[in-house]
Amino acid sequence: MYLGVAYYPEHWPKEMLEEDIQGIKELGANIVRIGEFAWHLMEPREGEFDFSFFDHVIAKLKENGLSVMFGTPTATFPAWLAKKHPDILSKDENGNVRVFGGRRQYCFNSDVYRKYSARITRKLVEHYREEQAIVAWQIDNEFGHEGSDMCYCEQCHEKFQQFLKDKYKTIDALNEAYGTIFWGQTYNDFSEIPIPKKTITTHNPSLQLDWARFRSYSINRYAHEMTQIVRQHKGKHQLVTTNVSGGFFNKWFDHEENVKYMDFVSYDNYPVWGGLMEPISPAAIAMTHDFNRGLLGKNYWIVEELMGAQGHDVIGYLPRPNQAKMWSYQAFAHGCTNMLYFRWRGMNKGAEQFCYGIVDHSNQRGRKYQEVQSFFADIVQYEHVVQSDIKADIAVLYDYDNIWSWRFQRQSEGFDFTNELLRLYTPFYRLNTHIDVIPVTRDFSNYKVLLVPVLQIIDEELGKRFEEFVKKGGTIIFSFRTGLKDKNNNIHFKKVLPGYVKEITGIEIHEVESLSSTQSVKIVGEGKFAGKISKCSVWRDLLTPVTAEVLYRYDDQFYPQAAVTKNQYGNGKVYYIGGGIAQDVLQEIAKDVVSSYGIWHIQSEEGVEVYKRTWKNETYLFIMNHTSEEKELKGIHLQPYESKIIKQKNI
Repeated sequence: MYLGVAYYPEHWPKEMLEEDIQGIKELGANIVRIGEFAWHLMEPREGEFDFSFFDHVIAKLKENGLSVMFGTPTATFPAWLAKKHPDILSKDENGNVRVFGGRRQYCFNSDVYRKYSARITRKLVEHYREEQAIVAWQIDNEFGHEGSDMCYCEQCHEKFQQFLKDKYKTIDALNEAYGTIFWGQTYNDFSEIPIPKKTITTHNPSLQLDWARFRSYSINRYAHEMTQIVRQHKGKHQLVTTNVSGGFFNKWFDHEENVKYMDFVSYDNYPVWGGLMEPISPAAIAMTHDFNRGLLGKNYWIVEELMGAQGHDVIGYLPRPNQAKMWSYQAFAHGCTNMLYFRWRGMNKGAEQFCYGIVDHSNQRGRKYQEVQSFFADIVQYEHVVQSDIKADIAVLYDYDNIWSWRFQRQSEGFDFTNELLRLYTPFYRLNTHIDVIPVTRDFSNYKVLLVPVLQIIDEELGKRFEEFVKKGGTIIFSFRTGLKDKNNNIHFKKVLPGYVKEITGIEIHEVESLSSTQSVKIVGEGKFAGKISKCSVWRDLLTPVTAEVLYRYDDQFYPQAAVTKNQYGNGKVYYIGGGIAQDVLQEIAKDVVSSYGIWHIQSEEGVEVYKRTWKNETYLFIMNHTSEEKELKGIHLQPYESKIIKQKNI
């Protein structure tokens, strides 16, 4: 098991190196992550490569038994490169150049930048290919973060047009797919096609979706090229990864594609960041771990785990005593196997002066140091447990084409994709079940339950996969706007909603309504839910049952149609959630579903998370108190933000 810190020895006086290494060792650490922002230090002038600083650092680390993860430095290129080749700089939607001074300002479609990136990456990895202390290479740093996944420069425009030509072959085929007859947008040649900068009203939705696909292609082509270089020149003992940043569903690239050639996924876990009054919800944090575990379908690393308050300009919430430690237990519960905290010491200069670390600017080892130290000492005892595989019976499905389609046409001002995914995820999380978060293209035939949030793009092939899943005894829970569009981002013609899943849902949808961000409507239960009252927000599909049973109906004088339905199909069941239905309703459905399949779950107080792990027929429960209050689980007492790992036989 690797436990360690992100360390930037170049930020500090050389005479502090020994002191830092001793402090890191006394944490119980055995690895540091270095180098990902140090291109200028490695190549201070074009073609002059100097790795002597890191030679010295690595030698000292190795003397002290510390391993190394080394980051390729392409996220922060040197000033001399920007001066010599200003066309490597990306541009925003208004055509403004993102000048040198931040990070990740490069354009993924710059051939010049790709050439220089390839060279520094190759030189670095060749230099250290035999270095036994380096156990892993990190490609770049947080691809696409902070808006760096979007560029509107001339290079991108030209390559977008070529991308479309390669895809559609003829301009007539593109015109037909896009429906460019509308608003007289028909093209005679691919060179006439714009990129979707600001215009009056809006761009064609098919064009916008292809633009998002092109952005993903651009980023992932660059990532794959750098990964291939590292793979070609690294030592056999060295592995390859990249660190995934949060907010994945708001990015313009497909993350599964991004990491497909990696040995393992790494994640930067920040449950709170600058400007937030409080952390994101425990369910939202858990979902991020399940998402990262799902990218390669196996356990993963965390290479930046928050310990102190964070912020570039506005500083956020300070984790309460043991709260950040609790988030670390939660990460290991959900499949993290190795962890590095960010960062060893907070930097006193530059843009991250307010990103506090394990040690603050005073250089004193205080509460945070002691928390990390105690966590490392405890978690290492459970290495065999956290290395074990996680088997989930429930999967949440997502599709980047669908997410981007929603981003271009929100349809409701209250719509947010992540919120809608969490709407289905949270009730099952609250039951402490195992959940995988995976792309819709993945084989889902071995799950028992599929949660399918707002999947408006469904073609015939996917519809058949869903049908087969339900026939064989699976349960699907769809939410609103399901099956609306095809892969060109066009609404299905001559198909009653929900399109290719109409038969398995047992409903028809003839009318819909968008609700404002402050609006909700009342729903009332029927059958076993009779007398229960709840609400719906964001959107409402007005459901007409054909074979489906009505569970809830809109309490509306004019539109009393069904809001939630359940349909028996083959050996399975399909639920349809017609809008932003409140959690009380979904919690009842979740309990019915897991009980019907005998899926392991355990009831716990709100704010207490329990995650089961099994190793060699022994069951361990990770128990985390996400609250500032004392809690209890079956006689086990938990202080505020306390975490425990318990053999289940003791409960």
